[in-house]
Amino acid sequence: MKRLVLVLLALVLWGYVVGPMFATFQQSISGEGGALREYVRFFDFHKGAQGEAMIGSLLISFASVITSGIVGVFLAVLLNRWDFPLKKFCRVMVLVPIALPPLMGVEAFVLLYGVGGTFPQVLAQLFHAPPNTFALTGMPGVLLVHTLTMYPYFYLTAAALLAQSDDSLEEAAYSLGASKTQTWTRILLPMLTPAVVSGALLTFMSSMASYTAPLLFGVDQVMTTQIVNAKTNGDLRFASVVSVMLAMISIFFLVLIRIWEQRAIYRTQSKGGARRRHRITSPFAKAVVFVVALLSTIFLMLPIAMIFVLAFSVNGSWRTAPLPSRYTTHNFVALFSDPRSWEPIRNSIEMSAIAVIGTVLLGVACAYVLARMRFRGKAAVDIAMMLPWALPGTVVAINLITAFANASVFSFGKVLIGTFAMVPLAYFVRFSPLVFRSTAASLAQIDPALEEAARSLGGSWFYSFRRVVLPLLSRGIAAGALLAFVNGAGEFVATVLIYTPRYRPLSIAINDELYLANYGTAASFGVVQVLLVVAAIFVSDHMQEKDTSPQFEIRNSKLS
Repeated sequence: MKRLVLVLLALVLWGYVVGPMFATFQQSISGEGGALREYVRFFDFHKGAQGEAMIGSLLISFASVITSGIVGVFLAVLLNRWDFPLKKFCRVMVLVPIALPPLMGVEAFVLLYGVGGTFPQVLAQLFHAPPNTFALTGMPGVLLVHTLTMYPYFYLTAAALLAQSDDSLEEAAYSLGASKTQTWTRILLPMLTPAVVSGALLTFMSSMASYTAPLLFGVDQVMTTQIVNAKTNGDLRFASVVSVMLAMISIFFLVLIRIWEQRAIYRTQSKGGARRRHRITSPFAKAVVFVVALLSTIFLMLPIAMIFVLAFSVNGSWRTAPLPSRYTTHNFVALFSDPRSWEPIRNSIEMSAIAVIGTVLLGVACAYVLARMRFRGKAAVDIAMMLPWALPGTVVAINLITAFANASVFSFGKVLIGTFAMVPLAYFVRFSPLVFRSTAASLAQIDPALEEAARSLGGSWFYSFRRVVLPLLSRGIAAGALLAFVNGAGEFVATVLIYTPRYRPLSIAINDELYLANYGTAASFGVVQVLLVVAAIFVSDHMQEKDTSPQFEIRNSKLS
């Protein structure tokens, strides 16, 4: 059974991930002038901006990992270790930023903190300073966007591990004379290492592939901008070269992460049954935790609030004051009265749901195979699984277009270009790494002895996996699936190259309205997307509340 899973996994990775990516590399070495001519041009820093672009992408990515990690882990500990008023509300709301539409979300940050934005205007009036004194531009603006939109990569995995941890470990440390500081630094924080590693990898790759934030905050010296500029100028070969180099940088970072993961093992043999939250008894401490959690939640929700405000504004009434000058409900009236307005919403839900099913199957299978099976080429499988997340959406889309422009075994003998299947396929390829890394982080804490005990008691491999391993992985799988669904619902860069007008998704509808400068109408679509994601978060949170202590038992006729 295990060998069959490994063979199927290898076929899927080759047919939908690795194979299409070879097209980019082949294009980069094809043409006149020799195979390495464009690579020599790339490393000729004196004649181009490629060196500055590479340095700029690396600086932004490493800084994003640090700031997003601090925010994500801090919120995970704050909202999952103690009970305080409005805790559930805060825990749901801090995940809302992952619902930000790529274009509309970054535009909300610009309207809040950029040139002519709300806060720069208010602060300038308050301190009698020039209008744009406090405006964020360039790399600080990009870093702010990355931090407040990518911290969920750390938060979700860290929260899942905290919910899965057993308080008896902490109590044992206290009983042996350890102080609170020693317990936190020697037991609790090290147990979060798999979550931090997973979040760092996703954040780094996402930052390297970011395009919209650098575009709107005026940062040209990043590799994604160089790719788009080369494509715009018709230099597809050089665009492929930059894409290959971007992928190589991410692969190098992935290798470093794997080396760090193998330095130590952080796992527990507990089933999580003794998990309980810490209740704060001191009124002062409870007030402090409540205020910190509430202020953090409000600050993180400001971009979402801006989209809601903009959704009620009259098109064209923005940027003349800190807030829109005119408001209306016409945007939502038109949205609910026109049946055609719901077609993009329905298409996005269907496409994302189909993709999530595939991402769960592939992500869980790959995480389990790498953690539990011994075979040569583990590093290659890990790299192949994570590589789609390292590439810009444009590159992933072009790879799929090249691979499925003709009928093949992996397209079941059909040409997929121009069909409904292309968009879910792109989401599946692009977001499978999210489920994979989240599941791998949870699997790293599960001792193989639990599964081996089930097998020794007569359970088959599949029975042991279904009744022992899968329940313990449910939180990690749910966290990754939520991220995949949310990213699919808001994906724009890859979608714009492969969608068909008949199946226009929500992100394309938002882009069409922004192109026409109908910011109020575009924001109303953004509000619908936010509400869909909030509903998904509530459902996920409710399911986890119902099963806070995953239990399992081995039942077999041979044992009774």
